[in-house]
Amino acid sequence: MKTIKKIISYPLTILYYLVFGFILLFFHPIQWIAYNLFGYQAHKKVVDIFNYFLVKALLILGVRVKFNNVYKISDKVPLIIVSNHQGIYDISPLSWFFRKYHPKFVSKKELGKGIPSVSYNLTHGGSVLIDRKDPKQAISALINFAKYINKNKYSAVIFPEGTRSRTGKPKKFSVNGFKTLVKFNKNGYVIPVTINNSYKITKNGAFPLNIGINLEVKAHKPLKIADFNFEDLFKKTEEIIKKDIIL
Repeated sequence: MKTIKKIISYPLTILYYLVFGFILLFFHPIQWIAYNLFGYQAHKKVVDIFNYFLVKALLILGVRVKFNNVYKISDKVPLIIVSNHQGIYDISPLSWFFRKYHPKFVSKKELGKGIPSVSYNLTHGGSVLIDRKDPKQAISALINFAKYINKNKYSAVIFPEGTRSRTGKPKKFSVNGFKTLVKFNKNGYVIPVTINNSYKITKNGAFPLNIGINLEVKAHKPLKIADFNFEDLFKKTEEIIKKDIIL
């Protein structure tokens, strides 16, 4: 059965990459037109549709993406969406499922160029690009980003592990970026999120991709920032996220 599954995965991976590449190339000029001619709201709608197609494209691989949320989340206050990070396939589900809250990502600067659609959205859609080798730039950029989130009542998405876990096993959470976002958004909420199984898609590398994976994004109960001191909030957020990770 495993042999048959692997054989099938080769043509499905090729087909997926063709569709994936087409989506990136197709939406890049549309984003440019929407942003430059019609402004932020038009650009956001295009990005929402873009992420919808990226999520649905995973069906080619037999990957089913499920969003689990039983809590009411306000769109009238700034949000800090904190998630574990298992791979590149975390991004589009988070963007699509939290689209109502205008998700903006804390990302490394290397992603700000060279990737059709993705780089354009990161540099023009309100996300922040930080240079990990330049702490001064990173801190300054994060402060400006945190203020931007607060002013517009948007949501900031951050992966405190800093880098993806290739095995699904969570890494130690870093305080720095999370602390800056909390400091300038005391009137908001933290939304802990647990992602499961996205690492399995690339468990054997980029080719062939693994097929038939059930990817789950689970939103936990919102935590009101004003109800905690930072140390307790950080500890509670990390515990909530990690306790639901399935290995």
